Amino acid sequence: MKARFKALLYLVTDRQLARRPIEVVVEEAIKGGVDCVQLREKNINTREFVEIAHTIKYITDRYNVPLIINDRIDVALAVDAYGVHLGQDDMPLKKARSIVPHSMIIGISVSTVNEAIEAEENGADYIGAGSIFTTSTKDDISGIIGLEGLQEIKKAVKIPVIAIGGIQIHNAESVVQHGADGIAVVSAIVSSESPYEASRTLKGIISVAKGT
Repeated sequence: MKARFKALLYLVTDRQLARRPIEVVVEEAIKGGVDCVQLREKNINTREFVEIAHTIKYITDRYNVPLIINDRIDVALAVDAYGVHLGQDDMPLKKARSIVPHSMIIGISVSTVNEAIEAEENGADYIGAGSIFTTSTKDDISGIIGLEGLQEIKKAVKIPVIAIGGIQIHNAESVVQHGADGIAVVSAIVSSESPYEASRTLKGIISVAKGT
């Protein structure tokens, strides 16, 4: 039986925002408390994506941290990733589930209660709910759901809800207090001078907010 997905601090990579090589950022972030890494690459060819994924997976495997591939089921299968994360415009979840091994985790991005319910019904292992706040990593701000939207989504489903979008050190606590099972961040870690310290601080905020 597949274990329930769990991630308190979920890193989504972005090499364009990184101050250091992404493999250095990932390792420092894991040492600081990141417990899941999503590799996101938008503008590279498949060969390069697979090469980067192998490099990152070597690191995540050393620390027993799950690696999730954004969008690309083929890359996830090629590197035997822990999972794949799909958006609303990517391959339909039911089709994806028929392709990947049963053991592979599938996460779905949602911005409405209906999308969250549909994702759960179709077999998603977790959902990425957002954007919670405005964010420089997304051009479209029409999908801002706010803390209230996060609460509504959390109440509607039983699978884990990972909040994403504009989450930084100053607002992470409020996101957890509004029901997020975990938080996903990009620039808060990737763009920081010390990914280790940023991750350590965020993980501490989450732990305090959850009372653990």
